[in-house]
Amino acid sequence: MADRDTPRAQLRRGPDGETAGTRSPILRIDRSGAQARRTLDWHAHDEAMLLWSATATLAMSTPVRDWLVPPGYGLWVPPRIVHSEQALRGGELCIVRFAPDLCPVTWPEPVGISVGRLLRELISHLHEAEPDDPSRAHAEPLVFDLLAPLPVNAIDVSMPTDPRVRAIAEQLIADPSDTRDLALWAHQTHTGVRTLSRLFVGETGLTFGQWRTHVRMRAAAQHLADGRSVNATARAVGYRKPSAFIAAFRRSTGQTPGTYLRVEATTDLGR
Repeated sequence: MADRDTPRAQLRRGPDGETAGTRSPILRIDRSGAQARRTLDWHAHDEAMLLWSATATLAMSTPVRDWLVPPGYGLWVPPRIVHSEQALRGGELCIVRFAPDLCPVTWPEPVGISVGRLLRELISHLHEAEPDDPSRAHAEPLVFDLLAPLPVNAIDVSMPTDPRVRAIAEQLIADPSDTRDLALWAHQTHTGVRTLSRLFVGETGLTFGQWRTHVRMRAAAQHLADGRSVNATARAVGYRKPSAFIAAFRRSTGQTPGTYLRVEATTDLGR
């Protein structure tokens, strides 16, 4: 990455130039541009990291769950979590890496984060600030205070493990426009409708209909990022009427398809 990084395990210095005796919890802050369709195969990190999308759209996967990270959102990834990444839409990314022994956040699984204006400004400030900048001692703890988890299933898609519902899930992810209802899936998998319904709720926390809608909205975000029209996107994810798609998209994301991928100029890290 061709950018400036905060040095690893840097000791802060006091106003008189003497070492203050405290290490920064931030190992480094990387800023980079992600090219569309860039992928990173399965890997893990020894340190926790906050992956924040400024203008890119990312998909991150673990063996049991997938996350969509659109502009304005972030993902907290704990140490040693095996994951892969793909850039669905090119743009700017920022990755903040934390010292394992100094990080107060102990979430055991990845957590979606809404990166608001203040957190964006803090990250940008810390990216530019020198290691001995006295403001770091106040700014760094505030970063942790502002890490507010998103509601469950806000940007992630839970993958079931039972082979009957797993097969259905994989087919729907491959083709979100599939309109088969649970009765038809039950017939295909030689399973009762009630059994499939119970398994979906038990393994994903969502009903079949809710889970499919979530997958469709995630796929829709990719189509919109690729520049497809709202009408074309609606058809691609199984909606005959664009109005029904727009309503579902708004319920899932809180925004309309036309504004979902717009980003405020203040998210630009290159100020």
